[in-house]
Amino acid sequence: MKILGIDEAGRGCVIGPMVFCGVLCHDEDSAKLLKMGVKDSKELSRSRREELAEKIREMACDYTVIEITPSEIDSENINKLGMDKTIEIISKHEPGRVYLDVPVSGNGIARYNGKVKGHFKDIPLEVVGENNADKKYPVVGAASIIAKVHRDKVINEIKQSYEDFGSGYPSDRKTVDFLKRYYDTNGEFPKDIIRTKWKTLDNIRQRELF
Repeated sequence: MKILGIDEAGRGCVIGPMVFCGVLCHDEDSAKLLKMGVKDSKELSRSRREELAEKIREMACDYTVIEITPSEIDSENINKLGMDKTIEIISKHEPGRVYLDVPVSGNGIARYNGKVKGHFKDIPLEVVGENNADKKYPVVGAASIIAKVHRDKVINEIKQSYEDFGSGYPSDRKTVDFLKRYYDTNGEFPKDIIRTKWKTLDNIRQRELF
């Protein structure tokens, strides 16, 4: 049976896209992924992620990467966007079982999984969705690695047009300092690369992060 792991990178960032990835492989390939050292991308160094991403792409039956731009995130609920991209990836690959890193908790997990499965009533799809699935299921870890490597590449490209603003997350002082300097100089934020609805920006406008 073919299985599909889906995960994302960049959900909480203020700069740059959120990147979804789906990795399709045979069920028995999970052991191979573990042996390769596949795990949650956050637990790996950048160089190790890049090395593993290349190996995963070679080993996988197929994979898909989808970028969700800051403007898309500004215009729609982020969880709905994630659901839509998840369904798009599943539709493309038609696995027997899909493993999801679910962005909601508690009773919301079962509802989320049910909504995903409800889109595929005509095919025998098994949906396994959990919090922190990238730590438990190697195929989800593989998806998290490719998503993270892709997002890192996009962030590096953005920096070529601006400056080194760090990770792009609001918890990163370098990111916040860049946004403050840009706002002070231009009277606005770089709307092509940021999520304008993020609380971080209101804090900067109100001088609460100074």
